[in-house]
Amino acid sequence: MGDNGQVRKYRDAGVVLGTHKLGEADRIVTILTRRSGVVRAVAKGVRRTSSRFGSRLEPLMMIDLQANRGRNLDVVTQVELIEPFAQGLISDYDYYTAGSVMAETALRLTEDDPHTEDQFLLLVAALRSMCRREHPARSSLDAYLIRAMSLAGWAPSLIDCARCGAPGPHRAFSLEAGGAVCRACRRGGEHLPGPDALAYLHRISTADWPEPGTVADYDVQAASKVVTAFVQWHLERRVKSLALLER
Repeated sequence: MGDNGQVRKYRDAGVVLGTHKLGEADRIVTILTRRSGVVRAVAKGVRRTSSRFGSRLEPLMMIDLQANRGRNLDVVTQVELIEPFAQGLISDYDYYTAGSVMAETALRLTEDDPHTEDQFLLLVAALRSMCRREHPARSSLDAYLIRAMSLAGWAPSLIDCARCGAPGPHRAFSLEAGGAVCRACRRGGEHLPGPDALAYLHRISTADWPEPGTVADYDVQAASKVVTAFVQWHLERRVKSLALLER
């Protein structure tokens, strides 16, 4: 225990969200854990070729982490690999980029929240699904983003009007109102993705995946634009990795 009576050592499952170099051989690792919130820890010597667990502390790796709490940064003492999501995604640019967006968004949504288990489980399920290529990369990402934002308290209304509650589906989407809006409530300049795009978003956000080829490509693309705008609207800082998907 530390001087204040708190337990210094802990063990938890986590997904590596990002890394930064520190000195000549060390690395600062940001990890979304199941029970301990977002952890920032120093992994000493992991950039040396002789490191026992350097390759395990890469972005999008799911690990069993053991660490000691520090004043500013924790210190990694042991790491075991649980699932190497990065290895399952790295061979495909779209899937790996989608995973990077998921990681960055997860950090934005959880960095000030000590209760991260639901977000952790959602991220793990999404990364595992992409490793299995269960759905297209961008659709997998859109479904994850809608669910993650909903867990954080920003669930969009994708069917009924977000302003007056009129039953949908509706054609327009309002970022300010937080979802679909009916013709009477629609204001100038609001998105017009179409009811099929919003219905598609509703389906994938509830794991009711349509059969491949049954949704028009332009509706899928319009749905993605709505999701991107919705996420960027609510988060104080832009999710930079989203820009990689537009290339």
